[in-house]
Amino acid sequence: MRSHLCNRCGSCVGLSNGAIIFQDKTGEYRPVIKGQISDKLAEILWEACPGKSFNFPSYREAFYPDTPGFHDFIGPYRQIGIGFAVNPVIRQQGASGGVISAVLIWLLEKKMIDGAVVLGMSKTEPWLTQAFIATTKEQIMEAAQSKYIISSVNDILPEIEKFEGKLAYVGLPGQIQSIRKLQRMKHPSVRNIEYIFGPFYGNTLHFSSVTSFLRSYKASDYREIEKLYFRHGEWPGNMRIEMKGGRVIELKKFHANYLIPFHILRNSLYCTDLTNEFTDLSGGDAWAPVYEERGKGFSMIISRSAKGDEILRKMISEGALQMNAISTQTAIEMHSHGYDFKKRGSFIRIHFRRMLGKAVPDFGYELKGFGFSRYLMEVVISSLFILMGTKVARWTVEKFPPGLIGGIFERTRKIWKKSTYNIKRKEL
Repeated sequence: MRSHLCNRCGSCVGLSNGAIIFQDKTGEYRPVIKGQISDKLAEILWEACPGKSFNFPSYREAFYPDTPGFHDFIGPYRQIGIGFAVNPVIRQQGASGGVISAVLIWLLEKKMIDGAVVLGMSKTEPWLTQAFIATTKEQIMEAAQSKYIISSVNDILPEIEKFEGKLAYVGLPGQIQSIRKLQRMKHPSVRNIEYIFGPFYGNTLHFSSVTSFLRSYKASDYREIEKLYFRHGEWPGNMRIEMKGGRVIELKKFHANYLIPFHILRNSLYCTDLTNEFTDLSGGDAWAPVYEERGKGFSMIISRSAKGDEILRKMISEGALQMNAISTQTAIEMHSHGYDFKKRGSFIRIHFRRMLGKAVPDFGYELKGFGFSRYLMEVVISSLFILMGTKVARWTVEKFPPGLIGGIFERTRKIWKKSTYNIKRKEL
């Protein structure tokens, strides 16, 4: 709970019957013990926690025994393609191609589920995320798009357990890993979960990213926020904040990415799962010039389990989704920066952490054998994260217009990607 291994999945809070709560949600957002915990409950919480350990090979064998495809970077897969929701409204309101929203709506309309566990923004505190069970198309659409600040979907496990009917569940890799642990334990809190879906995952930001963004625009009180969007409008979207009184603050998504090194949740740096490997079906942005230039939104889609693959095939045949198959090599090249960051960088950062005598997560596997240049590059990256995460660096960047900083960040990132292209692509 007090280390950088906690990913704030929320399982300990959801399972504790009030003995553990999340404290300071606009700050560190940490789970804190407030009541008595029995030995039996302690054992369940320890086993359900994905922060300290999650054995990828073991859980892959347990949940995907018949899945024919596998890659160290992608995980188990049946189909990989580029596609989008055919319904233009669903596509437009999604973070990329609206695929996960379309799948949930399709399952609901086919009566294959009675509800979906999704992440929206709080009704009472619209600057914070809040998980809920959607039972209508409108509620599913309300939860569309990515949320880049800390979320804790699994704190609603009691509601999931009490729900009458079948559920689909949408979450980030750490949240889903905990759900898989609970399923393997046959815990009653997850008995209603029939399908698991999730987006690709790069990083999570502390809420300080929002307050810092506001201060850069001379707006100091986050409680004046009425609406908060992270991917508003035409793909790839804009970070947009609507304030009481009618003021609207907006910045291009790629420019708003400047917030990442200043406010990243440290656990993001130790997560090795880019494509949400333990879902039935996962999806994320199709980052390639051929798609980015068209706008509208395109998703990379990966089906993993037999039932996830069946959903994908039926939706394509019925015209609800459009998808063109791609090879694993194309999929890796499209997200080469992300794979390098997660499947190389994370293991190097874990190695550095181990050398410092700190606790590290156990994923049941390890990738190694990277060249000296890649280790050296990681020293630079990690040093920048440490430097930019300081109060002085955050205070300094707030003194400049976000549009200026965002533009510099985007240009610098392109130069960095180009200059490190060979290092990152080598033997990828």
